[in-house]
Amino acid sequence: MKQIKIAQYGLGPIGVETLRLAAGKSWAEIVGAIDIDPAKVGRDLGEFTGIRKLRGRVVHGSLEELHGKPDVIFHTAVSKFKAAFGQLEPIAREGISVVSSCEELVFPQLREPLLSRRLDRLCKRTGARVVGTGVNPGFVMDLLPLCLTGVSCDVRAVHVQRVVNASTRREPLQRKIGSGLAPRRFRRLLREGRAGHAGLKESLALLAHCLGWNVGKIKESGDAVVADHDIRTRYLRVRKGETCGLHQRAEVRMGGKVALSLDLRMYLDAPNPHDAIQIEGQPPLNLVLPGGVAGDQATVAALVNTAPRLLQAKPGLILITDLPVPHVACT
Repeated sequence: MKQIKIAQYGLGPIGVETLRLAAGKSWAEIVGAIDIDPAKVGRDLGEFTGIRKLRGRVVHGSLEELHGKPDVIFHTAVSKFKAAFGQLEPIAREGISVVSSCEELVFPQLREPLLSRRLDRLCKRTGARVVGTGVNPGFVMDLLPLCLTGVSCDVRAVHVQRVVNASTRREPLQRKIGSGLAPRRFRRLLREGRAGHAGLKESLALLAHCLGWNVGKIKESGDAVVADHDIRTRYLRVRKGETCGLHQRAEVRMGGKVALSLDLRMYLDAPNPHDAIQIEGQPPLNLVLPGGVAGDQATVAALVNTAPRLLQAKPGLILITDLPVPHVACT
């Protein structure tokens, strides 16, 4: 495989693990990293990641300071596309392609159609490609069910359920789902859009788009999951009666019935974690993944494995469904 020059934008837990995985690929040449945190700027990537082959590569505070133009930047910084746009536009202007974990970038046209068109035009002018991916959104609740419909004669409905034991996940996620907050406060944050899982509506919109279904308003709901016992994880402690996670659901109706539904339960000590997909059609399909897809590892793998396929695509703002079938990129 042709060598690909790689840089990392954002050195949180996911960004660091993405860099570590990419460093182990024979086709990836790491040229540096970008982060706005002054405590990280100037640090040696070998020291920062514990990967000896990254010694001599440095964390920079901006794209302009990066030595050597990368072919692809892994972007793991924000969840909202509107916030990501200001970071992605300068990168695309330089003709550099981006694989991003920004949840809303999985189907950015849903909330930001004008910004989406603007970024798409810029990419086509400069030769850049930008795509959003991950495990959820980006695979379990959208791309995987779409792949299952490839053996369907017809599809009447698609339903997906995901149960995640958040006790096994990274600290930022455990806090994002409200762990330790009073349920009333977390419910208020959910209503205000300041907490919860991002990208559920985008996954549903991507499903509808690829199925060619002209759906109306996407209904989304969310609530706190309240701990029925004291919980202690590696990062925090939650007392009985406090929030230990969330239950979110998105659905659309067609012809008076629920045609698409995504049901996500992500909370500490959740029993029986799993992913399940039901395709109502001919033939009917029912897939269950016991244990579920490991979120943090899978997100990192999705980002790295997408890079070679992205560079084969035409320039533009791309949906993950526009790329060839995902597969592990050889070492």
